[in-house]
Amino acid sequence: MTVGVCYFPEHWPHERWERDIEQMAEAGIEYVRMAEFSWSRIEPESGEIDLSWLDEAVSLISDHGMEAVLCTPTATPPKWLIDQHPSILQEEPDGTPRHYGSRRHYCFNSPAYREETRRIVSTMADHFADNPHVAGWQTDNEYGCHETIRCWCDDCATAFREWLRERYGDIESLNEAWGTTFWSQHLRSFDEVDPPRHTAAEHHPSRLLDYYRFSADSAVDYNAIHADLLREADDDWFIAHNFMGDFDSCDAFRFADDLDLFTWDSYPTGFAQDRRPAAASPNELRAGDPDQVGMNHDLYRGAKQQPFWVMEQQPGDVNWPPYAPQPGEGAMRLWAHHAVAHGADAVLYFRWRRCREGQEQYHAGLRKQDGSPDRGYHDADQAATELAELDLDTVDADVALLHEYDNLWATNIQPHAPDWEYWTHMRQYYAALRARSVQADVVHPDRDLSGYDAIVTPALHLVDDALAATLEGAVEDGTELLLTVRSGTKDRANKLPGVPAPGPLTDLVGATVDQHESVPERLDRQVTYDGESYEFRTFAEWLDTDDATTVGSYVGGVGDGRAAITEHEFGAGHVAYCGVWPEADLADAVVTDLLDRADVGYSERLPTGVRAAQRDGYTWVMNFTSDPVSVALPEDARLVVGDDTVDAFGATVYEGEAADLSVDEG
Repeated sequence: MTVGVCYFPEHWPHERWERDIEQMAEAGIEYVRMAEFSWSRIEPESGEIDLSWLDEAVSLISDHGMEAVLCTPTATPPKWLIDQHPSILQEEPDGTPRHYGSRRHYCFNSPAYREETRRIVSTMADHFADNPHVAGWQTDNEYGCHETIRCWCDDCATAFREWLRERYGDIESLNEAWGTTFWSQHLRSFDEVDPPRHTAAEHHPSRLLDYYRFSADSAVDYNAIHADLLREADDDWFIAHNFMGDFDSCDAFRFADDLDLFTWDSYPTGFAQDRRPAAASPNELRAGDPDQVGMNHDLYRGAKQQPFWVMEQQPGDVNWPPYAPQPGEGAMRLWAHHAVAHGADAVLYFRWRRCREGQEQYHAGLRKQDGSPDRGYHDADQAATELAELDLDTVDADVALLHEYDNLWATNIQPHAPDWEYWTHMRQYYAALRARSVQADVVHPDRDLSGYDAIVTPALHLVDDALAATLEGAVEDGTELLLTVRSGTKDRANKLPGVPAPGPLTDLVGATVDQHESVPERLDRQVTYDGESYEFRTFAEWLDTDDATTVGSYVGGVGDGRAAITEHEFGAGHVAYCGVWPEADLADAVVTDLLDRADVGYSERLPTGVRAAQRDGYTWVMNFTSDPVSVALPEDARLVVGDDTVDAFGATVYEGEAADLSVDEG
């Protein structure tokens, strides 16, 4: 297990570089990432390439026993390039250009920018080819950050029309798939199709969904330019990209074929404030939400079903969320352990030193702007020491949590409730698993599901016969399945099918949806399940059972007595359908029943903010709260890090099973 850092030598006097790099080595750093925003330093004038400074930085890193991870610098095209080719700028839906002055201002579909990308990536790749001190590359930086996956310019209009031709073949097939008779939206040719620019009312949901798919594919196609050129230069390099947390518009799964390694950028105290509807608690403001961060760890591990990296780990206070509280004492160490417990093989802190210029001056580094250690430096040093002794296989999860960005987009296009939010709904089930110390792979529905004992499918909204057959085969073979509200509601074109939900899943579920409603807080929101009373929120479906058994019913309201939760024996397995968005206690009850049927071991329910994770025979107990907790370890446990009292914002590691522990807040 390794720890790294992100470094910007171009920001600092040349005479400081060697001391910086020497101090990195002293802290146990093994990887140094560089150059993601350096195009104007590499090419200050068009055609005038200077890589000597980066050569020297790579050499110094090697001299101190570390390896470099380089980045293609395309996230920040320089001003001279914008002046040469103003058409590369992205446009808003109303036609306003996103001008030079920050970052990510280019369009993925600009032919001019794709050509310039090939030129600068080839130049860097050829220059560093066969350099033994460069371990691999990060392509670009944070695709889609600042809402930049989707552009509405003329180049995108042209590319969208071609994308649709390839998808549908002829315009009548598109008209049929979308349903363009509504509001007189019939199209005579692909040339009549425009991007969904600013309009008076909402856009057609099928058109929007395809534009979201097209935009995501555009980023994938653009990334492939980088990956192909880098591999052509040196096929020993790993190729990675740094994705983001709870991010809607970039479909990470679609990059799997072109990337060797998935990485993401983890900022727990910021994400708790700006990536979810709920207000951050005091503990979350100091350490983040372990389930929000953990689900992203498991998503990027699940994208290729192999270990991942955290390419940017929060090092202290950060500049971009609404508030920037100092993290709790030890939180930067805790986050490294949390990532490793979920399958990370490396954690790189962002950044080495606080920058003295530009937009990120209020973003901490491991060291202050004068070079002296900041709070995160000591945490990174300790984490590097503790993790260096661990040589771990990947996480072996018994449960799959199915996620597809198309379902996220479709339900968010027509949320049907102001508080519907796909990630939050999905995380309710994820949190129920994690509160019981159960690891889960977040995977795409088309992945091989045969190795899982249980599958949870939050809001599996768009379903076709092929997906239904895949799930039927898994359950027939004995896998336990839990489907949730809004599953099987639409076809792949985002239209209602001619049969009630769950559509192609009806035989599997053994029930159909008679009615649905979105439910504000002031209406009745209660069900009984297994003889107990529970609360639900936001969305509810009244189920008509056929072969299924009713195990949960509505209490009060116009749906009083109607079926809300069902179970159905199917082949060697069972299918549970939860027709409400459950609050935490109901989610726990439904999930533990699923785990019991699947014979998956789980722990006592852990306190809020305390989580345990098992990897390759080791269990981490992680405390994201400001109070210490006591852990009753299994009798045969061997402590590796810490002891049976886990400090505030601390972590303990032992050899032994996660399912056998219990935690006492007192």
